[in-house]
Amino acid sequence: MTLSTYLLYVAAVALLIATPGPTMLMCMTNALNHGPRRAMTSVAGSVSAVLVVMVLSAMGLGALLAASETAFTTAKLIGAAYLVWLGIKTFRSDASALAVDGDAAGRPRRSFYLQGLLVGASNPKAVLFFAAFFPQFLNPAAPMAPQFTILALTFMAFEFTVLTTCALSVSRLAPLLRQSGPVRWVNRICGGLFTLMGGLLLFTRRSA
Repeated sequence: MTLSTYLLYVAAVALLIATPGPTMLMCMTNALNHGPRRAMTSVAGSVSAVLVVMVLSAMGLGALLAASETAFTTAKLIGAAYLVWLGIKTFRSDASALAVDGDAAGRPRRSFYLQGLLVGASNPKAVLFFAAFFPQFLNPAAPMAPQFTILALTFMAFEFTVLTTCALSVSRLAPLLRQSGPVRWVNRICGGLFTLMGGLLLFTRRSA
């Protein structure tokens, strides 16, 4: 691809990732409730999910979801159910779990990685998005693998940078929220937003 095409891709990726979504909300919530270390673990899971989704798109899953209403609906229901469950769990979470020292005990770190992985992969439209988005920046006359690698690594780098910035920035607020009241309201708001995102996912269509 040409340099101008790549720069256009970078601009599009930066705009897309800067738009708030479930993964950003999850990383910020984990940073506030469990500290920066576990938030960064969820960031790693989210970035891994991006790679998985891109690979699945390249393997043709995007085409399958676009062609099959049943496959798309099934994936959509699973993703929406997980977001709603996560929203209810966050809404009801105990404010006393706030980790102002960034080193909370309790949940193992691998659970935060798995959470990031599931949230990042919960929207089937992400697969459709990459299946439709990547070909616009690929040169069909050149080898596909190197181009796909460059685009994928660029997207992952932006995703990691933005999510890390959000998580670490929010974690700095934790010492200011030692009382359970403010944290409880943050959890209720974030839980409501997760549930709303899951509900909105139910109304998405393949052609949207």
